[in-house]
Amino acid sequence: MSSAAKIIPSPYEAKVALDPNEIFPFPLDDFQIQAIDALNQGHSLVVSAPTGSGKTLVGEYAIHRAIAHNQKVFYTTPLKALSNQKLRDFRDQFGSENVGLMTGDLSVNREASIIVMTTEIFRNMLYAEFDQHDDPLADVESVVLDECHYMNDSQRGTVWEESIIHCPSSVQLVALSATVANAGQLTDWIEKVHGPTQLVHSDFRPVPLLFSFCSAKGLHPLLNKEGNALHPNNKIWRAPKGQKRKGRSPKPLQPEQPPISFVITQMFNRDMLPAIFFIFSRKGCDKAVRDLGKHCFLNEEQKTVIRKQLKEYKAANPEAVRDGLHVDALLRGVAAHHAGVLPAWKELIERLFQEGLVKVVFATETLAAGINMPARSTIIGALSKRTDTGHRLLKSSEFLQMAGRAGRRGLDSQGYVVIVQSRFEGVREAGKLAMSSADPLVSHFTPSYGMVLNLLQRYNLEKSRELVERSFGRYLASLDLVEEEETLEQLRLQLVQLEEIAGDIPWSDFENYEKGRGRLREERRLLRILQQQAEETLAHELTLALQFACLGTLVSLKAPQLRGRVTPAVIVDKLDGPGQFPLLLCLTDENLWLLLPCQSVVGLHAELTSLDVSVVQSPDLTHGGEVRYGDTDSRSLALAVLQMAKRHDMQTPQYDLAGEVLAQVELVRGLEEELEKQPAHRWGDRKKLKKHRRRMESLELEIRERQKFLHYRANRHWETFIALKEILQYFGCLDELLLTDIGRTVAVLRGDNELWLGMALMSGHLDELAPNHLAAVCEAISTEVNRPDIWCGYPIPSRAEEALNDLSGIRRELLRRQEEAHVFIPAWWDPHLMGLVDAWAKGSDWNDLIANTSLDEGDVVRILRRTIDLLAQLPYCESVSDQLRRNARLALKAINRFPICEAEDLVKAVAAEENAQNPATERVF
Repeated sequence: MSSAAKIIPSPYEAKVALDPNEIFPFPLDDFQIQAIDALNQGHSLVVSAPTGSGKTLVGEYAIHRAIAHNQKVFYTTPLKALSNQKLRDFRDQFGSENVGLMTGDLSVNREASIIVMTTEIFRNMLYAEFDQHDDPLADVESVVLDECHYMNDSQRGTVWEESIIHCPSSVQLVALSATVANAGQLTDWIEKVHGPTQLVHSDFRPVPLLFSFCSAKGLHPLLNKEGNALHPNNKIWRAPKGQKRKGRSPKPLQPEQPPISFVITQMFNRDMLPAIFFIFSRKGCDKAVRDLGKHCFLNEEQKTVIRKQLKEYKAANPEAVRDGLHVDALLRGVAAHHAGVLPAWKELIERLFQEGLVKVVFATETLAAGINMPARSTIIGALSKRTDTGHRLLKSSEFLQMAGRAGRRGLDSQGYVVIVQSRFEGVREAGKLAMSSADPLVSHFTPSYGMVLNLLQRYNLEKSRELVERSFGRYLASLDLVEEEETLEQLRLQLVQLEEIAGDIPWSDFENYEKGRGRLREERRLLRILQQQAEETLAHELTLALQFACLGTLVSLKAPQLRGRVTPAVIVDKLDGPGQFPLLLCLTDENLWLLLPCQSVVGLHAELTSLDVSVVQSPDLTHGGEVRYGDTDSRSLALAVLQMAKRHDMQTPQYDLAGEVLAQVELVRGLEEELEKQPAHRWGDRKKLKKHRRRMESLELEIRERQKFLHYRANRHWETFIALKEILQYFGCLDELLLTDIGRTVAVLRGDNELWLGMALMSGHLDELAPNHLAAVCEAISTEVNRPDIWCGYPIPSRAEEALNDLSGIRRELLRRQEEAHVFIPAWWDPHLMGLVDAWAKGSDWNDLIANTSLDEGDVVRILRRTIDLLAQLPYCESVSDQLRRNARLALKAINRFPICEAEDLVKAVAAEENAQNPATERVF
């Protein structure tokens, strides 16, 4: 036993603990020591620390520990490129014989103590069926989940959740994550679904970061010394008065962005290189290389070293050299690194950068996803980017991930983060992101056809539900459940209180009362219209009759001077008016003299006995509308009018006596009496009651919506699972809950839509295809090419196109069933690049292939590797024909050649080809 080892107690069993001081020739940080202690106690582990702080050391200790125990470690990464890098690093560190690699189409040295793989491969392995002699995890002590914050990836995050849920509790999980806001929740969830888990959290950066802002005026500090506010010298730019931004947004554009050559020159003069310059487009990266022109950052000795490595690279990879522009730039210490570049060329760039021979790398943000390329500085060319859902600002974690690449431990005392002024963001947005905290992890757990089949193959429905409901999303929902239930209880209490205020009046009665009031308002409005119509008709008739009425005739008046009251009166005199009709001098029952036009008369009582008005001295009134109070001489006449009004109805306008008006009056009176009998009429403040009722309706709606949302969060995964199960039953993959031959075939497949792939392969339409045509169809049904203005110079082979068209009916029926079940899983069907794959499978030269498409080299590699992934799975499908299996092997051999397959793995691939194990699930141990 090594002197570095000693026996310590463990919750599981006594294991050898290693002395980290004898493994690592440098002092460890506190969080690394805490993490190692947790591993030695047998706990699973979540390490949350800033990018570049040394989390990988914890994974390396887990490897040393497992080797000391004669056990194995699976080291998983989110990207194949990162897996390849870890493979090279671990071979150098632990020896090639101790390190193996698993990919979708290749297994290298799978008996080794350290197996590097993508997290998807590990997840697939957990779903595969094994017997007790064929368990790939039998001798595995730890599984390292590197870059575990990839759980936040909307498309692939589910892989990490599934891996944690299904990993046996006997295996230690070592989750290495960048800083996230809810690392404690992640740890608690892993403990619930997997076993004892400890969180080690650190905010410490061994190389502190200094944030700067670069505008056309130069390079300036972004934050103050405390790092909690903008530097006082920074002025937030405001557009001149009257300047408005063109387009929809009123936000004015920022000042012009400084040229890239200006930014790099500023940093070169301050000894801030090497640097990674993040630009969110491939074309932008390549353009930046051109824009640097003849700037050279290397001496002759460094150029000589690069020329030598380039020569070796060209000899090994003659078809994988970028055009002369990029070779020339490389000799000046400048390069571009993005998904459009061949993997072999990217690996060359990474190696030269690590050796300090490349000083400026223009890269898309994928480089920040774990590739080991630490720099002295990182430059962020914009704070917003274009996404599938539109243009948006960077998220905090995206920004911190890129910024964290700055500062090389052991080489730099200070890391530099430079944010460049853009036309859309300025110093305000830069400062906000620089001071922001990391985003929390969220769940992207998503049931798939493969998940449903693999769970039902191994468990009953109840156990399957238990496993599905172990998701991180369900855990987060359960945390919110208590708070949501408290909120719901408060809302229900408010609702009860309002119901008590409403008394014992059933709301249906109040609604009927309100409807009655509404009808009454309408009938009253109709009454007013009828009265107005009758009044207009009567006014004309009365005006004509009044010309011939004698003095002493009794009338009914309605005028503003009488405050709207219909007033009994007697005509005392007629005076000439301004028009053809006279003015009437009248005395009312209240002894009030008025001089009014004929239009003020609303009732002419010619049937009543006229009064003697000759005994009364008339006042001297000359203007229409004039009023004068009567005296004792006129009082007797006024009393006579009053007596007549008491004996006869003189206070109802004659137009109210029209038949339609009288009928409407009766209807209104009946409605009023009916409303007065209802209980709601006795409510003192009906407006308040109505307001309470509206609030009650609002509360009832909010309660329903919250309950619906809680149900959705708690049950959405299981409801999706059931929907997928029913679709699988419809297409014959399940007989009740038992897998059929078709179902077992679909279960071994891995892809975006395993059911679509399985039905296409088992349809019989592909059985007679030649290998090159089979490869073309496999590309069309398994790959999405999300690039604008795509073109291909190779024609689509007619036989392959015919077979693809034959599959369209199956796809159409599947999509219809999915839509009915509210399931949205893509079923790819895209013939655009079938000619390209066909040409490559027939032996086309790589340079000719790239010359005949608008796609970047990296895109072509990705497409062909996706095709290889499907072809590699096909021979292990249970219900496909032998002929299809043979052709799949031939097609795989035809297209899996350099630069699609890395050169050093070609020889090993031949040996792997004869091993009857399924690379899709890696059933290999």
